[in-house]
Amino acid sequence: MICGVKFMNYKVLYRKYRPKDFNDFVAQEYVVKTLRNAIIHNKISHCYIFTGPRGTGKTSLAKIFAKSINCQKSLEGNPCLSCPSCINFKENPDIVEIDAASNNGVDEIRELINNVKLAPTSSKYKVYIIDEVHMLSQSAFNALLLTLEEPPSHVVFILATTDIQNVPITILSRAQRFDFQRIRPENIIKRLEFVCKEENIDISPEALNEIATLADGGLRDALSILDQLSSQSDKIKLDLVLKTFGTVSLEQISKLYTAIDENDITKVLELLSSLKSIGIDSKILMNKLAEELKKNALKIKLQEKSENNLSFDNHLQLILDMNMSLNKNLTLDSYMILEMIILKYMSNADNVISREISNKNSDQNDISREIIEEKEDNNISREIISGSNDVNINQNNEIKTNVSSKERITNFLSQKVINEDQIEKFKAVRINNCFVSASKTYLDGLKLNWDLFLTHLKEDNDNLYMQLMDTKVVLASENYLVIQTISSSSAALLNTSLSIIEGLYEKIIEKPYKMVALSSDEWKKSKEEYIKNKKNGVKYELMPEEDMKIKIEDDIDKVADSLFGISLVEMEKE
Repeated sequence: MICGVKFMNYKVLYRKYRPKDFNDFVAQEYVVKTLRNAIIHNKISHCYIFTGPRGTGKTSLAKIFAKSINCQKSLEGNPCLSCPSCINFKENPDIVEIDAASNNGVDEIRELINNVKLAPTSSKYKVYIIDEVHMLSQSAFNALLLTLEEPPSHVVFILATTDIQNVPITILSRAQRFDFQRIRPENIIKRLEFVCKEENIDISPEALNEIATLADGGLRDALSILDQLSSQSDKIKLDLVLKTFGTVSLEQISKLYTAIDENDITKVLELLSSLKSIGIDSKILMNKLAEELKKNALKIKLQEKSENNLSFDNHLQLILDMNMSLNKNLTLDSYMILEMIILKYMSNADNVISREISNKNSDQNDISREIIEEKEDNNISREIISGSNDVNINQNNEIKTNVSSKERITNFLSQKVINEDQIEKFKAVRINNCFVSASKTYLDGLKLNWDLFLTHLKEDNDNLYMQLMDTKVVLASENYLVIQTISSSSAALLNTSLSIIEGLYEKIIEKPYKMVALSSDEWKKSKEEYIKNKKNGVKYELMPEEDMKIKIEDDIDKVADSLFGISLVEMEKE
């Protein structure tokens, strides 16, 4: 008691409820089973390395294992918790914990090596637990290496890390490796329920679910969140969790997804604005929206849900686009980026078409009028128009179309027929011609030019940039380049708009190039085929290209009727 103030010895929950033995440990079943069997059969290795995300029990399990191998009355590999070794575990001089983040120099490791030679004072094993081992310097790793190669029989090293990539392979090869997985939400909830019962904390099931989601597989984080919430109120409800941590409810996410799927742009913008105004973290919002997208994408694949506005490929690409924005250090407003990413998948030509095909048994005349009106209001670069004469590039690199709605649909239908009959041949010719004189020098130069091209588009042409932002150049020659996209639908869309892309590229980079877009799977297949052909002595030679603007007038009426329920004659009457 100092100056009349009594200090209370409060222990935070994640320390108070740290597991004391294997039976008390949550998840990581295979790791626990393997370590217990090693103790039972007396097959103790000299070095173990525990790797995995933070808060998944690496250090806790290291301490339990150290306690177990020194326990005097171990039962089925589990510490008894009653012998002198277990009782005095925290004060045991033979258990040495080192934080490599603050003790990562070669001098500290040399001191450790000198002490390794000394026999344990009262235990069977001297155990060194080195946390965040990846933080050791290269010199420190080198100093540790010899000891790990030929350690004394009484020494056990347990190395823990969240970044296994930064641990030298020479160290990894001398240790038994155990990979810790993120803890499943149901296991986190079960442990939180136990802690709440012990601490007399009144908490709703919805709040528990939200805490488990926020913890992202880390039990320590979940207990820290619970600790913070319990200090605010004796009764923890979902609203308190959402307000405290700037997260979003599943109901709000469901509303946002429905608005996207129903192509309700106004509703989407209202919901995003509302979530932004109450301080919802955009990263949390994107993660939860990605989960909702994944759930509905699986329903489409399992045929539990029909494709409405968003196809399966749209679900996949939207998740990948959000992930890309999360992995970049953008200085722009993250909500603005999210709005643009979502709007990319709303009211565009390919989604309109897929929606109309799925509803082809409804009133055909109404459908055709809706498509024509929507296309007239949607003068963006993603319209699929055959031929470059219909495209003008103004001083701001924006694309304008100077054709009527009838002409646009006619051109689109012509291009569709060409795509079905000739696109594979067209792609094969361009890939072949690129391979003829492809080289790493061309590729390195074109990669830089492509990045410069995308930078210009980002500033002057957002619509086209959003189509190309996930692309990269994977093959280049003097006059050709191959663009890789993530999905086949993106590649198909780009291949129908190549004249636009090539025109802008020549304007910005000041060098004409012929291009072709491939999905990652298509590129992998083409590359493997090229390697096989080179091994077999096949020589690549330039092939002539056919005119992709061939008009197939005879089939236009058939395609128009099958897609829109309207013929060109009826469009003339409009």
